[in-house]
Amino acid sequence: MTALSSPDLTTPTRVVIVDDHPMVAEGIQAILETYDDLEIVGVLSNGQDAIDQVQDLSPDVMLLDLNMPGVSGLSAIEIILERRPQTHILILSMHDSPEYISTALNHGAKGYVLKDVPTEEIKTAIDTVLGGGEYLCTGARGSLKPRTTDGREPLTSREQEILLELAQGKSNKDVAEGLHISVRTVETHRKNIKRKLGISSTAGLTRYAMEHGVLQGTGRLG
Repeated sequence: MTALSSPDLTTPTRVVIVDDHPMVAEGIQAILETYDDLEIVGVLSNGQDAIDQVQDLSPDVMLLDLNMPGVSGLSAIEIILERRPQTHILILSMHDSPEYISTALNHGAKGYVLKDVPTEEIKTAIDTVLGGGEYLCTGARGSLKPRTTDGREPLTSREQEILLELAQGKSNKDVAEGLHISVRTVETHRKNIKRKLGISSTAGLTRYAMEHGVLQGTGRLG
């Protein structure tokens, strides 16, 4: 009787590195390739490539620089997550200002690591975000997410755009078709908007949009 082969339970974590500085990207790649449980499936040089290739490369974790030519890392975060929500984005940057850190987290990044951290900390950050946690390196832990004057977490630019569409009475399907994203993505944004604003109904979202001038394009959210 032929023995059945055991399933592979040690599939490596798929990692993509996005940085416009070749020496930095190659250095990070060399470091991460020393870990048997990681597989570098792509090294890209700008945000647009990350957007275009995220579905084909199917990374579990993406290490993303913020300042790059063309589409910046910050602008790319939301689009990447719309195209492949299961990818965990970890920002790898030289900037340690609270504004950079909090904005990246508000846009959907799961962690923020400075480029001068020890080698093992990058690995720890990858493991943490892969496990569903949020990771801030030692130099970034003092920075908190900004809040609005009423204590609410601000909406991202994409969430503001979707709120405007919903407040005009459009269905999830209509919004999805208009923005060229999936209905599931619209539903996820809708849930996040309701959570951030503390609103449970669609009527409440419309009322909020009217009270804040969103429908007239005169209000500013957050």
